[in-house]
Order: sequence, then C-alpha cells, then structure tokens
Amino acid sequence: QVQLVESGGGLVQPGGSLRLSCAASGNIFRLFAMGWYRQVAGNQREKAATITPDGGTFTYADSVKGRFTISRDNAKNTLYLQMNSLKPEDTGLYYCNTDPSFRGYWGQGTQVTVSS
Repeated sequence: QVQLVESGGGLVQPGGSLRLSCAASGNIFRLFAMGWYRQVAGNQREKAATITPDGGTFTYADSVKGRFTISRDNAKNTLYLQMNSLKPEDTGLYYCNTDPSFRGYWGQGTQVTVSS
C-alpha cells in the first residue's frame, strides 16, 4: 500500500517559482516510475511530467517543457516538481501518482494559483 501526500502549492505571481513535494509512505517508492499530474482550467487531469525509478529519464508535457523539472530522492521517498516561469494557465490542482497512474493512489493534491 502506498500513500502519496502533495505539498508546496500556493499563490505566486506570473513569472514566479514554486517547488512541489510528494511524500510517499511505504518502502517501495523506489520501484515505481512516478509522475506529476495536474488539472487546470476545468480540463481533465493531464500528465505534466514523469520520471523513471532511478531518476535518470524524464518526460514533460509540451506545455511545461523548459519550465518545470521533475526529480526524486528515493532515500527520502519524495518526489519533487520545480516550477519556474509560472503562467496563469498553470493554475490548478497538482497531484503525484505512479506512471502509469493507479486509481487508489490519488491524494488530495496541492493547489497552485498563478495570479497578479
């Protein structure tokens, strides 16, 4: 059983930065590819970034490429998302989950609001 708890969201001005964290319970975090997902502008939840179990390979949605960086610390069972050059259209709820996602692992998410 894995529980995922997101944190680090908040209100930031356009062009600003935030760092999201996802703390995973259990000792099998290191075995999973992980992803950050987001639900923005009333759209369906989308995959923003993924990372392999060893942290060596990443993928990014075109909408965040060059601005967001996904990383992980397997010793701390934690997934991160560094978000730079934030835009109003990045506003939404951000979640972490495995990649591919597992229905039972969705948490509450963390709200990111980009506004002046």
